[in-house]
Amino acid sequence: MSSTSSPGRGRPARLDRSSTVDTALQLLDSLGLDDLTMRRLADSLGVQAGALYRHFATKQDLLTAMAERMLADISAPRENSDWDERLADLARAMRTALLTHRDGARVFAGTHSTGAHTLRFSETVTGVLREAGFADEDAARALMAVANFTVGHTLEEQAALRPGDEADADPERLRQAVASGPFPHLVAALPTLTGTDFTAHFEFGLHLLIQGLRALSESGRRRGPGRA
Repeated sequence: MSSTSSPGRGRPARLDRSSTVDTALQLLDSLGLDDLTMRRLADSLGVQAGALYRHFATKQDLLTAMAERMLADISAPRENSDWDERLADLARAMRTALLTHRDGARVFAGTHSTGAHTLRFSETVTGVLREAGFADEDAARALMAVANFTVGHTLEEQAALRPGDEADADPERLRQAVASGPFPHLVAALPTLTGTDFTAHFEFGLHLLIQGLRALSESGRRRGPGRA
């Protein structure tokens, strides 16, 4: 019998941080965030729950490690392209990484990882902006704007598509609510408001965000150190 299959008998299962995060992400995909508990994770690993706290002081520490792992496969943007295209590629890659896991955006939101994958993504985004001539302060705020928009959009996208929920975003509920009152502008916009083409929604918002950054860049009001 495997030593990991019977916690409390024989040698205790040996844990490592990386495989624990892998198992946690597998449980996330099968159960969802609400049902991901330290006890369930321990049971899946064949250990006592207390063993997990050697690697993760709290569940929030575990979620931060999971969020960090989600960004592991984000690759560098296309080299021979303009800064705005590279920035858009990075935002799209972040959305894809979060969508890869059930409730991925919920896990990621509110975490503040200082792991290598998170820092590499942030470094790449900031570098794209600084090399394009944005001042340090603008580059930092643009990084936060891109990340916050991407996480926020994906959070709403996954909530709307969450299986088994009586979602507040149910299109039929919105149609009935709009039809019950004098909302002609909402009636006109209903096909888009109730649409599920979340990629189109994301691209529209991303386009607006990058348009604003492009306007700031072209204005020449703020330049990085040593630039004319």
